[in-house]
Amino acid sequence: MMGEQNKAAQRGNPSFVWREGQVRRLEMIRQGAQERMQGRVFEVGCGLGQYLQRIQPEAALAVGLDVEHDRLQKALSGSDGVLLALGEYLPLNENEFDLVLCNEVLEHVEDDRCTVNEMVRVLKPGGRLIVFVPNRGYPFETHGIYRKGQYHFGNKFAVNYLPRRWRDRLAPHVRVYARRDLQALFAGLPVRFIQRTVIFGGYDNIVRRLGVVGKMIRWLLQTLEKTPLRVLGLSHLWVVEKI
Repeated sequence: MMGEQNKAAQRGNPSFVWREGQVRRLEMIRQGAQERMQGRVFEVGCGLGQYLQRIQPEAALAVGLDVEHDRLQKALSGSDGVLLALGEYLPLNENEFDLVLCNEVLEHVEDDRCTVNEMVRVLKPGGRLIVFVPNRGYPFETHGIYRKGQYHFGNKFAVNYLPRRWRDRLAPHVRVYARRDLQALFAGLPVRFIQRTVIFGGYDNIVRRLGVVGKMIRWLLQTLEKTPLRVLGLSHLWVVEKI
């Protein structure tokens, strides 16, 4: 049976605590979704349902999907329903949802191109897909690495700057994306791009440890999002509309 640490590496680890980083990301979702937040919302890889819980009160419908049964049991209380299924094979009809969310999940699925196709398929025309994925330009690989068959947890410096063949040998459990990689996933699909940017994290752990100094570091990094240095940010944020 897969150990808990390896399971987290392979499938991602959802947010267990709601902090400023999550609040900030939810506000980005609201801005990207606009009035679609009040419609039918579907989250691929909902984890424990932290985002669904906060979206449900204003949405006409809020449904989540995950591959972990235990997580879905917890997510159910904060949603209108959950599905135990794979992102590559959504058990849904076409044109069902006004808003689809995929928050740091695409890098973990078996087939990211297929998952993107499916998310676009279930969107209504005019509906929006909001995707966050790890940025290859970020100086740290945040998902840990495998070395000599052993998983090593934690942020690993400069791994993502290695040639992809070497990088993928150290981190075969998770993808990382350059802008052109994301562009290729959407090639040929009936979409237009509303927003394509790179964001820094919430750094709540740094703030907790360093107090005021940590808040200054967070402010500085998030300010870089308004400059060309955003290419060094933690995650891509893409807002995509079905046409």
